Amino acid sequence: MRDYGIETKKRVEFIRSIIKSSGADGVVFGNSGGKDCALVGILCKMACDNTLGLIMPCGSRRNYEIDKTDAETIAQQFDIATRLIDLSDMKNELIRVAGKETHLGDSALANIAPRLRMTTLYTVAASENRLVAGTGNRSERYMGYFTKWGDGAFDFNPIADLTVTEIYEFLHFLNAPDFIITKAPSAGLFDGQTDEKEMGVTYRSIDGFLLTGTVNEHDKTIIERFHKSSEHKRKMPAVFEE
Repeated sequence: MRDYGIETKKRVEFIRSIIKSSGADGVVFGNSGGKDCALVGILCKMACDNTLGLIMPCGSRRNYEIDKTDAETIAQQFDIATRLIDLSDMKNELIRVAGKETHLGDSALANIAPRLRMTTLYTVAASENRLVAGTGNRSERYMGYFTKWGDGAFDFNPIADLTVTEIYEFLHFLNAPDFIITKAPSAGLFDGQTDEKEMGVTYRSIDGFLLTGTVNEHDKTIIERFHKSSEHKRKMPAVFEE
């Protein structure tokens, strides 16, 4: 297990150095009420008092219920400023307009919300001289379980090297409330959605594969398939060079 006292100091210093070198006045991040954004918010607040968490419901009923409540509870406990920007009307209008010109498949529809949230984060950041903090973890990145130019876009990420297992350990060290640690991981893209159900493999298996190489063959096949098919997400776009 990592020494999370040392990890806290290192990551807080990392955030401070990024803010100082960029000349930014603060940080903004998406506060969805989940484990990753909770940890990012806590670390950013430790590093910079001017840290803002945006709660951005976007169509899913749980965005307005459990996710919103959990996000507000975490923010209150750790004294993190919050604002709520409802993106549902914007999403519906995009679907209406784009739907006139093309058939919107399930993948396109599912990725609208993360990309609207990214746009919102950068709009606030540009308006208030803030940096956008990423909230993705190592397990999600390896699987490609994030939206390209959505939650995969950020100015810095203080937890990108941590697996989900380590995220939970870190939150426990920081005395985060139990509901964050026991809550089923979900991107909240649609009602009833959970990460593990959608991927068909548990984070326990993914982390076992990443940390020790210990995983059954069935899960290993799924993990390797996800990793291979999502390689483009982890690379900068291809450009022509002479």
